[in-house]
Amino acid sequence: MTETPVTPNMRAERLRAGLKRRYAREGRFKLYGLLAIGVAVGFLLLLLGRIFEQGHTAFYAHTVTVPVYMDPARVDRAYPQGTNFELLVAEQQLARFGVVDDEAGTQAMAMRGLFSSELKFVAAERIAGQPDLIGQTVPIAAPVSDDADLYLKGEMSRDTPADQRRLSNVQLDWLDRMKASGQVASHFNSGLFTKGDSTEPELAGVLGAVVGSALMLLVTAFIAIPLGVGAALYLEEFAPRGRITDLIEVNINNLAAVPSIIYGLLGLALFINWMHLPRASPLVGGLVLALMALPTIIIATRSSLKAVPPSIREAALAMGASRTQTVFQHTLPLAMPGVMTGAIISMAHALGETAPLLLIGMVSFIPGIPTALGEPTGALPSLIYIWENASERAFHERTAAAILVLLAFMIVMNAAAIFLRRRFERRW
Repeated sequence: MTETPVTPNMRAERLRAGLKRRYAREGRFKLYGLLAIGVAVGFLLLLLGRIFEQGHTAFYAHTVTVPVYMDPARVDRAYPQGTNFELLVAEQQLARFGVVDDEAGTQAMAMRGLFSSELKFVAAERIAGQPDLIGQTVPIAAPVSDDADLYLKGEMSRDTPADQRRLSNVQLDWLDRMKASGQVASHFNSGLFTKGDSTEPELAGVLGAVVGSALMLLVTAFIAIPLGVGAALYLEEFAPRGRITDLIEVNINNLAAVPSIIYGLLGLALFINWMHLPRASPLVGGLVLALMALPTIIIATRSSLKAVPPSIREAALAMGASRTQTVFQHTLPLAMPGVMTGAIISMAHALGETAPLLLIGMVSFIPGIPTALGEPTGALPSLIYIWENASERAFHERTAAAILVLLAFMIVMNAAAIFLRRRFERRW
């Protein structure tokens, strides 16, 4: 049999068919990439939307203003903090509503449940500053309780099953009457950013955790950045090539992939059990996070040093500069944008770590604001963990709000890294 000769038209047809298939494959690949990006963005928006939906209500709160008659027979002029202002306010509020209490004081207890315990401190501070107010009717403004706040925000309603809410229908009626009379007002919840942690959700804030995270990052930066940059400079520019150097490089790469909880165990054994440093302190937390950030900083710094063209080094050496002068006066300054970017990203990564902090004791309730590196403190990730596991429902909205604050910090740090890279980067 004779073969059919291949004509130029047939070759051209085959080429066109091959190009068509290739373009079709490229089109499908681009479509798959766009679909993947769309799915990722969709999940991200869903996550952020869910967090914002749950946490935006924590950024405003409700305050109730009640007129209180400072009964001279019940208010202690010498020690106003010992006065039971909560019961005094509850009884007077019941009298305004025309409610007669029983001998056990059941209705007064129910009315007290609508006010935060902050009320007694506000009233006591007012009397301590102005004792002449005793015998007068004084308006006292204080936060409502966490459950009352949820009801006023629409997070709880009368249709909510009774076993899922701690306020009775009678208490809800009282809240509606106070709101209708103008005693209840909503406002920006500045206490969320100016107060520390509290056992009462309406009084809890993130300031203590923010300060604790800032102190830890300060310790981490002072330790990890100089050590990481110095190690990278030595390994990349000065260390002789050999088995020992290769072994060190492999271990650094492996340490970057070690789970963070292992660093927590190391910090517990080394810094707390052996060195006896203060437990749950920013000092220990910073040291643990520094160990975790070191491999990332070393790898990023070495990559930045490798990106500097060899001609820069050769030109400096040809002009008579020493090896050290070449590195510190030419190579490192040119690599600094990448070094700063890697350092900031490693700090942002350390800011969001939770497991190491839980192992060194930052899972405890710490209400104050830390003022020293050796004081017990919390951190934003550990505070989120604590609030999410709290039994009070109002803590859950504050959990989402704390997540938003943490995300804001991380976005700012990553934006700073991008800005520094674009501002100082040189293209060769």
